[in-house]
Amino acid sequence: MNSTPRTSAEAFEEYIPGELLTEHRAQSSGDVFVQVLARRQIQDNIIIPAVPEPLIVWILSGVAVVEERPPGGEWLANRVTAGDFFLTTATSPTEMRWHAEPGSPFTVMHVYIGVAMMRNIALREVSGERDETLSSLLNHIHAELTGQHSPSRPFIQGIAQALAVHLARTYRIDAERQRGGLQAYKLHRVFNAMRAQLAQPFELARMAALAELSEFHFSRVFKQSTGLSPSHYFIRMRMEEARRLLSETGDPIIQIALAVGYGSPSHFAAVFRKHTGVSPSTYR
Repeated sequence: MNSTPRTSAEAFEEYIPGELLTEHRAQSSGDVFVQVLARRQIQDNIIIPAVPEPLIVWILSGVAVVEERPPGGEWLANRVTAGDFFLTTATSPTEMRWHAEPGSPFTVMHVYIGVAMMRNIALREVSGERDETLSSLLNHIHAELTGQHSPSRPFIQGIAQALAVHLARTYRIDAERQRGGLQAYKLHRVFNAMRAQLAQPFELARMAALAELSEFHFSRVFKQSTGLSPSHYFIRMRMEEARRLLSETGDPIIQIALAVGYGSPSHFAAVFRKHTGVSPSTYR
């Protein structure tokens, strides 16, 4: 069994919907973690929890309107095409949604720079901009991952070191990063438990026990990481699964309601409408 602890970035990438095409896994906090992913054409808003690693999202193909906001804030929209990028320093959770144009797959590359590589350097947020130097470096990493030969870890790490230097001298800001919230491996453990019990009542005590914290402390640090209380986040996960079932299956709505923990179709419909603005049948 591989006992190498996973980075927080690796934990959270499993939560974001999408098809993994290829990846380069980090081995330590001084390594880079890279994934190439095909995203859904339309994605309703999801919460991207805060993690310590700076994240670059580089658009490989497709055209999309990507919107982001702090939870409950105002949406900021950017129309992006291949070569555009986002830089997220992830000191607080972010809500995101997108709508890609048909005709071309919407594929992206996510690059998490290990915290040890950045030495706690604070970076400014970037949304839908272009940077030719950054694109050139990222293109080398992408080519190495998708080429005919076996990817070279030293090569990818060397490019990542150059990338970290470029980020530091181009996007550095004079500020201190304030990191709080639940440790990544504990948050990932809680997410897994929530997903496994969507049809069951929410149990705060069980979630707090998984995080090895009191209920009060767990609730506080969970909200620091996600922007929502544990119970509200659980409901949000239920509604995400309901949207998926309505979109991807022909299951009766009453069956979907039961699958996400609602014995009353009317209660399910009321909660669904509150979160999406429409009834389950209209959404379908």
